Amino acid sequence: MARASSSAPPRPMNHHVFLSFRGEDTRLNFTPHLLKALEAKGMSVFFDEKKLKKGEELLPALSQEIAASKLSLIVLSKDYASSKSCLAELSEIMDRKRTHGQIVLPIFYHVNLSDVQNIDGSFKISFDDHESKGLDQVQQWKAAFEQVGTLEGIHVKLDRPETEHIENILEHVIQMLVKHQVFLSSGADTLPRFTSHLLKALRDKGINVFLDEERKEMEQLSPDLSQAIAASNLSIVVLSEDYASSKTCLAELCDIMNRKNTHGHIVLPIFYQVDPSHVRHLGGSFKASFGDHESGLDQVQQWKKAFAEIGKLKGWHIEGCKSDRDETEYIEDIVNNVNTKLKNITYRRASKELVGIEKQKERISDMIKQKDSRIIGLWGMAGIGKTTLAEAVYNEFFLSFEGRCFLQNVSEKIKKRGMESFRNELLFELINEKDFRLDTPSIGSRFIQERLKNKRVIVVLDDVNDPEQIDDMGVKHFGDGSKIIVTSTDRQVLHNGDVDQILEVKKLNEKDSLQLFSTFAFKRLNPAADFQDLSNKFVRYAKGSPLALKVLGSQLYKKSKHDWKSELDRLNEFPLSKISQILKRSFDGLGDLEKNIFLDIAIFFKGELREDVEAILSSRYNKGAVCAISSNLVDKCLLDIAPSGHISMHDMLEEMAKEIVLQEPKSPGKRRRLWSPNDVVQVLRNNKRSGSIEGIKLDISQIEVDDLQVLPTVFENMPNLRYIHFCEGEEKLLANEVDIASLPNELRYLKWDKYPFKSLSSSFNPKNLVVLILHNGNMEQLWNDDHEGLVNLKKIDLLFCKNLRKMPNLSGAINLKILDCRSCKRLDELPCLDHLESLERLDLSGCKNLSKIPNLLGANNLKILDCRSCKSLDELPCLNHLTSLKTLRFEGCSNLKKFSELDLSNTEIEEISDSIEHLVGLRKLRLRNSKVKNVSSNIKELKSLNTLDLGYCKSLESFSELPPYLWCLDASECTLLEKVSFSDHNLYRSNAFCDGDDGHHKENVFCDTDDAPHKETVFMLFSNCKSLNPDSIKNIETTAMLQIQSLAQRCARREKRRESCLQKKLFCCFTGNVISANDFVDQSVNSSLNLEISRNECSGSRALAFAICLVANLTCGNRDLAFICKYQLRVTGKEQFRKECRLDFRKCQSLAGDHVFILFSEDMIIIDDDYEKASFEFYIKYDSGEEDDIQVQKCGVQVLYIEKVHADSATNKRRFCYDIEEGGRGSKRLK
Repeated sequence: MARASSSAPPRPMNHHVFLSFRGEDTRLNFTPHLLKALEAKGMSVFFDEKKLKKGEELLPALSQEIAASKLSLIVLSKDYASSKSCLAELSEIMDRKRTHGQIVLPIFYHVNLSDVQNIDGSFKISFDDHESKGLDQVQQWKAAFEQVGTLEGIHVKLDRPETEHIENILEHVIQMLVKHQVFLSSGADTLPRFTSHLLKALRDKGINVFLDEERKEMEQLSPDLSQAIAASNLSIVVLSEDYASSKTCLAELCDIMNRKNTHGHIVLPIFYQVDPSHVRHLGGSFKASFGDHESGLDQVQQWKKAFAEIGKLKGWHIEGCKSDRDETEYIEDIVNNVNTKLKNITYRRASKELVGIEKQKERISDMIKQKDSRIIGLWGMAGIGKTTLAEAVYNEFFLSFEGRCFLQNVSEKIKKRGMESFRNELLFELINEKDFRLDTPSIGSRFIQERLKNKRVIVVLDDVNDPEQIDDMGVKHFGDGSKIIVTSTDRQVLHNGDVDQILEVKKLNEKDSLQLFSTFAFKRLNPAADFQDLSNKFVRYAKGSPLALKVLGSQLYKKSKHDWKSELDRLNEFPLSKISQILKRSFDGLGDLEKNIFLDIAIFFKGELREDVEAILSSRYNKGAVCAISSNLVDKCLLDIAPSGHISMHDMLEEMAKEIVLQEPKSPGKRRRLWSPNDVVQVLRNNKRSGSIEGIKLDISQIEVDDLQVLPTVFENMPNLRYIHFCEGEEKLLANEVDIASLPNELRYLKWDKYPFKSLSSSFNPKNLVVLILHNGNMEQLWNDDHEGLVNLKKIDLLFCKNLRKMPNLSGAINLKILDCRSCKRLDELPCLDHLESLERLDLSGCKNLSKIPNLLGANNLKILDCRSCKSLDELPCLNHLTSLKTLRFEGCSNLKKFSELDLSNTEIEEISDSIEHLVGLRKLRLRNSKVKNVSSNIKELKSLNTLDLGYCKSLESFSELPPYLWCLDASECTLLEKVSFSDHNLYRSNAFCDGDDGHHKENVFCDTDDAPHKETVFMLFSNCKSLNPDSIKNIETTAMLQIQSLAQRCARREKRRESCLQKKLFCCFTGNVISANDFVDQSVNSSLNLEISRNECSGSRALAFAICLVANLTCGNRDLAFICKYQLRVTGKEQFRKECRLDFRKCQSLAGDHVFILFSEDMIIIDDDYEKASFEFYIKYDSGEEDDIQVQKCGVQVLYIEKVHADSATNKRRFCYDIEEGGRGSKRLK
């Protein structure tokens, strides 16, 4: 049989586990469950699913897989030995255990151990069969079979579920494979008591512990136990009375102490109910134990030496009953001590395991474990920890790949050595041939391609700046399952290099930053108490950059407080050169245009809106600025765009940019960019001509002089000045108020807090101006003349310009997006805004003198209109054409009382704010087909509101506190609407509904005023609102019934009945098929019903009114419908009263599914003539009369008894109260 030679070098591990099994026995039951459980724990398992092993010799491919695995699991089932290929596999596994120390774990699956050891039972039959066929390998197989029977394994029996056995197997495999933190050595006497509690406490703390719980007595330590000790960070030895009686314990102790002496292994002894002096001097019971071992054992002297040595170590002495502490306290101390020591070990390795990258490392590790080939890109700014993260992942996984290579500083080395030489280094590492050379630009050799294709490799390409560098390395030729990690500061390089997945390596948070800084500055996790504040300052300076934290921490290690403070002061003036050099690599890779744009942003525009900056720089550098910002500079991690749209930049990049600018001419007047307060003051004072200066930024609060006189001609000497930014000003810049500043026509950006002049220069032509921001300015106007060439102007922000009286003509500013005049208290007039098609935000809040907003017919893109606290504003322009409008605010507009109609239909409005309550004269509010989600409950304050149109508001989820006295409430097709509520229903019962002298109350929306919409019919439409909850449906029903009661009383009081077309009606509909039992006591499951009328127990006359409820399924679309009610009233001995009532519903849209209709008409009121019984029939017809009637599925009727009560003769007025009392059989009596 062809097997790997024992002299061959060990092959790199590809798998954690090689799984050997007899397919016919366990393939469909036990083995797949075991495989799944192993893989769920993140293990790579070789599982010969296709059973490649045929015949008596092992295929070379399987031999390689065994050699490439760390551990072999052998499932010895009843028929395992009947398979020649299984036996060949077993022989190879045991051979590798002997020659290479491979870990082997047998699983005795429903077989007797003695049958394996003695080759008996079914195994004897199988081997006899092989021998009868004259196979040469049988004796080798037998030897391997007998040997595997001597190993400690796991027995799977029927004594418990297989799931529990699999869990046990998992624990053993993990214990064998994983590097342990703690090796726990204990005698059998403490194992079930103290040691078990200690073991649990350690594991509960998350500490990985190795304990040989099923030990066998042996004089020589097994290789597995010796390996477990070597793989542990420290050892705990529980020295009990019987410890020295165990040869295995003494062999463990000897190995532990040898590792302490040779490798500095940490050893923690626990003297459990024994005297430490007895350990040191081999006294007490230990003397007898060693006396028993001395006969014939050569190791005894070594054991004695190790025992005496551990007795001299510092540990814990647990005295038992003599102690005043219980064991739990000792265990807590031990666990805390172990935890501290493990942490210190971890911190000594901090250069490899970077603080704060655990989650990112886990994410990459999950990708590495996948079976497919993939290229993983790590993207982030220089110094952010990309290389460290790649190294941490590489170190964890490189042993599981056939080939491996970590190439640092790829771009720099290729630049120095050339691509061919550098690629040869990679191929040499992967193919492992000394004399390998390849001078072609690509890997064209089929021989080399085939060799690479047969290898599963892991490769790190660090700091790549050209996508060709990825392709030229031949990554497409690597074998299946290969992983390539590429780090770069340029995201576009990774995109163009066909990287499968790009992960952004982000800066550390403050907590992780402090930990990393402390690791280098103090060699521990947290800073010293008296250095806490200083540490926080350095951490804030580093802004989450691991490189900066590492460099700063290393420089400050063991330095005094004075040194720390001096270094902090120095950093404010001069950034760390080492960090700047690394960061500057990204800058050096930019083109000239990108360099200029980067420097402009770093000096002038950090923190500004990206959209504004792109517009400004596009005006300066052409349209290439947009691409430079949105792609190149962001992709190269030199800029970042916050979710709010503002441009951000790491402080150290900003410092680097300033350092680059300072390398320009020393004279400030000859530099292109000025920001240093001293330099700017010098230039402003000298007032000398300078054609070099393109931008000035000055934080006025930072200048050292008390005041600085600014001459109006100061900027005339700067013809190329494009950016002015004077910010955060105390009033230190002084100017003669009569003066007008002369500004250069090249100006693109003017931002000047507390602008001191009365206007901009009359000679200034704002044709190039893009952004104008003059907060708290002193000007009364901007410019005198009309300028048509304002096409570049995007933003005007004049916050708190208290003296501004009027705005210039803006008709030429066709690209203006923002006009912000907040708190311009004297502004009383706005120019024509009709042509501002690009206008998105118009903010006039706090303009107290503004009485009128001009027509906005052309502002189709307006999203925000803010008119808050415009106290003189008495009307709003037409808004229903503003289809992009999202926000409208008008709280504090106290003069808008006469504003009667607000139409926001078809707009992007998402919310009706609380400010709606200020429109006290509003009668109609239309939001049809808008994006509104909620309606403010303050709508209840609108006493004049009679129409609310919310139809087709597909995003509307709720509205509450609606006025219950609306004539028209349309919420049709609000498919997400769940919650509906109305304000206090007692409004129906208040005196607000009493009539005046003319029979009409002046403020009653139910009165017959000419401007009441649909004054004949009250509409409450909730058709196709399928999300309404039960409480909302109840609220709708209750409100509809209160409406009907109100209508019935007012109609019944008339002496003369109106014509049918003028009669009052109510139409309410909503999704459902249930008629309320509370509101409609008399019900039927068809289209007709009979009921009894209660006797009139009062002395006066009364009227009867009938409220109707129907259930039907209407599928008509945009059709006219008629709801018809035929009813008869009967009394014994008198003629019956018959009547037909009709309610027309025009243009009824299609209704999806069953709907409930609550109906009322003035025709349903009649003077009670002592009627005793009533019968009703209901029909729903198409108005055309051509189709069949629509079936009424259910019906209900509520009888309302209306008693007329006259006031005293002095007033000669009727008074109607709305107290509702229960009449007979649940009918309502109104009086």
